[in-house]
Amino acid sequence: MKKELHPDYHEIIVQMTDGSAFTTRSTWGQPGAVMKLDIDPTTHPAWTGGAHKLIDTGGQLAKFNKRFAGIGLKN
Repeated sequence: MKKELHPDYHEIIVQMTDGSAFTTRSTWGQPGAVMKLDIDPTTHPAWTGGAHKLIDTGGQLAKFNKRFAGIGLKN
């Protein structure tokens, strides 16, 4: 195997948005570097079940609702 082929695999610290941190191994940064997360499982709606917001840009949502208003499940 060629020398210097693989990147350095070392320990880093991952800091969550709530301030908690854990140590893991990664090729990111330098040994002992701190990776501060902007989004993590404690804050992201995909994990927390938060409400989703629909942003209507240029009336696209209103056009969609008007176009498909009559379509629905019928018993």
